[in-house]
Amino acid sequence: MRLFLLPISTRRTLIYCERVQEAVQGSKQPISDRIINRASQTWAGWEKAEKGWQKRLTVYGNQLLMRIPYEEWGLKSIPPATKKRLEEIEQGKHKFECLYPGAFMKSSKVSEVLKALATERQAFHKRGLWTSIAWMPISAPFTLVPVIPNIPFFYLVFRAYSHYRALYGGRLLEHIMKKDLVQLTDSKQMDDMYAAGLLHPTRDASRDAASPTSDQIEDVVKKIEAQATVGKDESMLLQRWNGKLIAEAFHLPEMEVEIERAVEQVEKAMNAKEELVKEKKEVMQAPAEETEKADEAKR
Repeated sequence: MRLFLLPISTRRTLIYCERVQEAVQGSKQPISDRIINRASQTWAGWEKAEKGWQKRLTVYGNQLLMRIPYEEWGLKSIPPATKKRLEEIEQGKHKFECLYPGAFMKSSKVSEVLKALATERQAFHKRGLWTSIAWMPISAPFTLVPVIPNIPFFYLVFRAYSHYRALYGGRLLEHIMKKDLVQLTDSKQMDDMYAAGLLHPTRDASRDAASPTSDQIEDVVKKIEAQATVGKDESMLLQRWNGKLIAEAFHLPEMEVEIERAVEQVEKAMNAKEELVKEKKEVMQAPAEETEKADEAKR
């Protein structure tokens, strides 16, 4: 099982697990997977509608999905810590490798980051799971609305399942970290992809350019470190368009949307923080300016 530790900025990191097909050939898929596949097919069909409530629903629904924290999506990509899977891990049936860009993330910090990602949101997801379940009976009367399905109920089911997967994905990660079962791999390929994204302005330019040299990667890292010395406490390490190139490099097309979502959310959070700092400075400066004007008037 391959894990990818993807620093989005100098302070925030996405974890992604390569999806593994665990079903034995000829056996039935788990019922949860069959329900998800059916729901995904239905949603895709509604998205193709030119107009009507199905189209409007998918537009608003996709906007809502983009607001779900990228940390949750990342933990959901990890298989849940079921009793059977934990027993298989104890029997040595699963191997775990975690790839990370060593030039952009100190190797001494990798285990610490993984443990934090595994545990820091467990209480939130546990609370979210039971809250969603508690609201399900209240949404039941919406079933009486003809033609349109009970969207509130299905949304609560989705959120409950999402919180469950994130909670138990985190618990699996916590378990394998406690057992020291994860092989940490400094990926030169990831270093190249990160550096290329910071060196070039567009996806096409990055794709057409030669792989960055060791000197170029070192220069990029030094520039990022220099930004911290001038008071910039957080800097972006990934561009939104670079997600596709990383996904292509590792032959994981489903990784692209996870990176793009994480980059967008981190960019918005950083912009909001900068605006808040700017507003505070303006508020602090206003009394000082008024005092200066009053002093000039007295003179």
